[in-house]
Amino acid sequence: MSKTIASNATKSRKAPAGSSPFGKDTYLRWYKEMLLMRRFEEKAGQLYTQQKFGGFCHLYIGQEAILAGLSTAMRKGDRIITAYRDHAHPLMLGTPAKEVMAELYGRITGSSKGKGGSMHFFDKARNLFGGHGIVGAQIAIGAGIAFADKYRGGDQVTYCFMGDGAARQGILHETFNMAMTWKLRVVFVIENNDYAMGTSVERTSNVHEMYKLGLSYAMPGAPVNGMRCEDVHEAFADAASHVRAGEGPFLLEIKTYRYRGHSMSDPAKYRTKEEVEEYKRQDPLEDVKGKLTTNQWATEAELEKMDADVKQEVEDAVKFAEESPLPPLDELYIDVYKEKDYPFIKD
Repeated sequence: MSKTIASNATKSRKAPAGSSPFGKDTYLRWYKEMLLMRRFEEKAGQLYTQQKFGGFCHLYIGQEAILAGLSTAMRKGDRIITAYRDHAHPLMLGTPAKEVMAELYGRITGSSKGKGGSMHFFDKARNLFGGHGIVGAQIAIGAGIAFADKYRGGDQVTYCFMGDGAARQGILHETFNMAMTWKLRVVFVIENNDYAMGTSVERTSNVHEMYKLGLSYAMPGAPVNGMRCEDVHEAFADAASHVRAGEGPFLLEIKTYRYRGHSMSDPAKYRTKEEVEEYKRQDPLEDVKGKLTTNQWATEAELEKMDADVKQEVEDAVKFAEESPLPPLDELYIDVYKEKDYPFIKD
C-alpha cells in the first residue's frame, strides 16, 4: 500500500519568486533539533531492548519535522500537551537530554522525578503539560488549559496533539463542541501516521481526510505534509494566527509516518517493506540536510561534527541517568494531589 505524501498537502504562504521565507539559521536549527530527536530515540530503542528501563516505549522516528516546524512557529509561553509518543516534545522545548533520559530510567533527576517514565513527560517550566497514556484523554485536558488561559485573560495558544487512533475517541466530539462554543485558543493536531496501533485509517472510518472531522462544529481545518519542516511551520503559524485572533480552534491533520512500530513490542507486519522504504525516501532529516548542503550553508564536515556532538550529548545523558539515584520512598506521597501532610499516612 503506497501513500506518498503530496508536497502540496498544505496551503503555504507564497514567497516572492526566487526567494525563500526561511534562511540558513532556520534550517540549521531544524536540522539540529531533528538530529537530537532522532539520535535520542535511536538510543532509547537500543536501551529498551537491553532492558535498561521498562514499561512501554513509543519512538518518534520519522515524525521529527512536526516538532521542528512547530518550534519556529510557536511563541514563548504557548502550551503543549500530547499523547504517549512524547520523548521528542521536551527535547524540542529545551528540556536537557539528560533529564529526559533520566525520566526513562525512572530516576529522581528525571523531568518528572522518575514518576512518569516514557509515557508521561511533563515540564512545567517549559509549559509541557504532559504526555498522556490514556488514549484521547489529552484532548479534553488541552481544551481545559486553553479555557484557563482565556479565563485569566492571556493570549497563549495551546497545541493539543493526538494520533489518528485517538481521533476516534468520543471525547473528541464533546471537546470540539465546547471548544468552538467558547472560542478557545487551541490548535488541535492529529499526527496521522496512518496506522494507529496497527489498523489503517481506511479500516476504522469512512472519513479518511481527518482534518474534516471538525466541520460539523464549524471548526476550520487543513491537511499538512508532515515530512517537510517548511509546510509544518507555515501551517502552525497560520493556525495560531487564526486562534489568537479570537476566531476559535483550528484543526490540523499532519500526515506523517513512523519508521518503527507503534511501540517497541510491535513488529509492524501490517505494512510492506516497500511502503516503509518509500517513506524513508521522504525522511525530513535528509531533506533539511540536503538543503543545507545544496545552498552551501553547511559542509559535510560541519554536519558530521554536529552529528558527533549530538551523539555525545545522548551518551552523556545515558551516563547521567545510570548514575542518578532512584526516587526515595517518601516520593510516593508527593505530587499525588498536592504537597501536604496526610494524617492517614503513618509509619
